[in-house]
Amino acid sequence: MKLTIYAEGQTMPLEVPEAILADGHGFFDKLDSDMDAGWQMSRQWVDKPDATQRSQIVADRLLDAMHQGKVELALMLAGYILTRNPGAGAVRYGEEGDMAQTQIV
Repeated sequence: MKLTIYAEGQTMPLEVPEAILADGHGFFDKLDSDMDAGWQMSRQWVDKPDATQRSQIVADRLLDAMHQGKVELALMLAGYILTRNPGAGAVRYGEEGDMAQTQIV
């Protein structure tokens, strides 16, 4: 399944293998468990991130993984976004780097 990343004036397509989508639930559940304790979203602490915020948090980590060349981690994070947002095909990052501006479309 394809997830297109729009960030920093670039377009980066990611092809997430079906195996990640089918078998990554343990990893995805661990991400949710980590976020259950709250999360720092840019300058704001969020006690209980909702589904949209969770995807924005994971999208932020996805961009970091891509910058660091961590391909496997990037694909797993993209898999989380795709499984938690049925029908999504892209992530658009805000210009100012604020996680709350990230859109999953």
